[in-house]
Amino acid sequence: MSFRIQPSPPARPNRCQLFGPGSRPAIFEKMAASAADVINLDLEDSVAPSDKDSARANIIAAISDIDWGSKTLSVRINGLDTPFWYRDVVDLMEQAGDRLDQIMIPKVGCAADIYAVDALVTAIEAAKGRTKKITFEVIIESAAGIAHVEEIAASSPRMAAMSLGAADFAASMGMATTGIGGTQENYYMIREGEKHWSDPWHWAQAAIVAACRTHGVLPVDGPFGDFSDDEGFRAQARRSATLGMVGKWAIHPKQVAIANEVFTPSEEAVTEAREILAAMEDAKAKGEGATVYKGRLVDIASIKQAEVIVRQSEMIAG
Repeated sequence: MSFRIQPSPPARPNRCQLFGPGSRPAIFEKMAASAADVINLDLEDSVAPSDKDSARANIIAAISDIDWGSKTLSVRINGLDTPFWYRDVVDLMEQAGDRLDQIMIPKVGCAADIYAVDALVTAIEAAKGRTKKITFEVIIESAAGIAHVEEIAASSPRMAAMSLGAADFAASMGMATTGIGGTQENYYMIREGEKHWSDPWHWAQAAIVAACRTHGVLPVDGPFGDFSDDEGFRAQARRSATLGMVGKWAIHPKQVAIANEVFTPSEEAVTEAREILAAMEDAKAKGEGATVYKGRLVDIASIKQAEVIVRQSEMIAG
């Protein structure tokens, strides 16, 4: 273990982030009643330029008017390369109620992008006397973003979560695909005459997880575009969970249940984790640093793995 202790990420459920455009206020109540842990009201890609002002007004009203329960309430602002983002931040911070938890910043390319938003948010918080500190979630959607992923994760104490935006990321990287996440038809190898598909998103997800875990930020998988393909969504979610991501976006309400299922530790997994912890307690009482559980070696590293599962289960239950 490094002398620098790895910080813990925010202790909040983040299994599913449900997105909805700010230009469709009729769906806000349904989003609030959903089983998603995080609600992302969108001002960016899902809102036409002519609707930006009205969408912003819709969201500001809804933040105070709707009962969002215990969900994390987040708003995705427009990118810093547009003329809309500063007004998004100013109006949200000056006009929206204290129920707002988080601002999502898209297409982040470097730490300076976060600095710009942070400076504006901090000034308005001070000017308006806001005592609840807004957190940030960023989306890695470009070659620059993945190249600077660690400096972005370390860029601000407001950093709470980081997601992979597969579509814009693919475009920035020049990837030959129009798919949003999932298996890519031409990304395969041949062995003994058979095609074997691998995961073109794996390396970017692993880089995000490493940067996030280093700096105490929640790593989240982004969208899966084909919402008619439940098993494809489930497969990608399972891969993401195995890599260490804590949740996934839902761009359609039907994806919420699948994300919650995948990112909630099963009863069997929690039981096994508790049994491993108990077995190691017995070993420590005997002065031993390792023991055997169900025919396999478990040691101090096994304790850390088991504790992750137990903590996740307890946080969701709580």
